Amino acid sequence: MILDLSDRGRLHISPATSPRAVLLLGHGASGKIDGADLLALVAALPGEGITVLRHEQAWKVTGGPMRARPDQLDPGWQFAVRHVAEQWPDVPLIVGGHSAGARCACRGSANPDLPRQVAVLALSFPLHPPGKPERSRVDELAGVPVPVTVVQGERDPFGGADELVATLPPGWFDEPQRRLVRMEGAGHDLVPLKRVMSRDAAMARIVAATTELVSTLA
Repeated sequence: MILDLSDRGRLHISPATSPRAVLLLGHGASGKIDGADLLALVAALPGEGITVLRHEQAWKVTGGPMRARPDQLDPGWQFAVRHVAEQWPDVPLIVGGHSAGARCACRGSANPDLPRQVAVLALSFPLHPPGKPERSRVDELAGVPVPVTVVQGERDPFGGADELVATLPPGWFDEPQRRLVRMEGAGHDLVPLKRVMSRDAAMARIVAATTELVSTLA
């Protein structure tokens, strides 16, 4: 089901019957909502009692140029968060996304003006632009005030799993509400090299990590 929002954004809704949680996902700067990770969640989670909504930014819907800055993405994301919270007022809202969508979710989770979000799922958090580690965005992830699961490829040019751990405060992932899922052999798309892990196995790991996150909130 597709719902056009009044800000010209769009929600792609994959509903669960009597959902125990709602997962709102944002796309990356390319605007791709059919990446392997997002589609795996759409295919698996409704059957687990989790409604999945993929948010498409207005600039993508209208065919405009790619946008990636927080001031360009956050208004649309915040609009979607408010809309979803209003439509499912009694269901826990988990936010997340891929790459730039993960950044939106992290920033939004710390915004006191938004409805309550109970957890964050960060898929391929872009720690920095490729080849520019000095332009770190680690504060966005470190500032998440709710439980967070980060799924990170070991070969990600935006910052692999080891680099992410080294950049965050010491012991950050030692807290029980924070989890890092390392994707061996995977780049920014979270699809691993075939000799390391099959695509299906990798997507199953992402689904399992997400359902575990939801279960810890029950």
